[in-house]
Amino acid sequence: ATMRRAVLKEAVKRFPWLANVTLYGCLFAGGDLAHQLMAQKERIDWSHTRNVAIVAISFHGNFNYFWLRALERRFPGKSVGMVFRKLLLDQSFASPLATSVFYTGVSFLEDKEDIFEDWREKFFNTWKTGLMYWPFMQFLNFVLMPLYMRTAFMGCCAFLWATFLCFSRQSGDGTAAVALAFVLDPRKTLEEMREAR
Repeated sequence: ATMRRAVLKEAVKRFPWLANVTLYGCLFAGGDLAHQLMAQKERIDWSHTRNVAIVAISFHGNFNYFWLRALERRFPGKSVGMVFRKLLLDQSFASPLATSVFYTGVSFLEDKEDIFEDWREKFFNTWKTGLMYWPFMQFLNFVLMPLYMRTAFMGCCAFLWATFLCFSRQSGDGTAAVALAFVLDPRKTLEEMREAR
């Protein structure tokens, strides 16, 4: 474990863009896989996991890599004021953008007729739910992580977030309450949702 951690840390230092974006994309796609396993599906929908990975690598990983560096250049350091500014910008600009790209990007890759349908139905609830999670994760990121590790740290946090997003997109409404009910009793929650349709 120590050897792997050292190799990973060295890779992120030597190849920061490639390592961060790849880690982020793999962890985000892993969140989709975790959702499918929790939902106890008969077969894993690998095409959905692939689509989530494409969106995560092509947009989310890259965007976060450059976004976090831009925030640090504009608001350098870990003082309360600088961290607050980073958090405020991150939650008011980056979070809505990333959520929008997820819903529309995956819908586009799935060739949905209306790629904005999930976005219209779930964006606002998802963004509000994100406000209960991401400010705390980003606070830890901005205060504890060196810049070269911030996208990878976000990828670790995004594993849980992607599990929630994939559940919300396929079964939920973007609210924390429905997602929590799913985590506590996946089978019962999915049955109740099917009956409600």
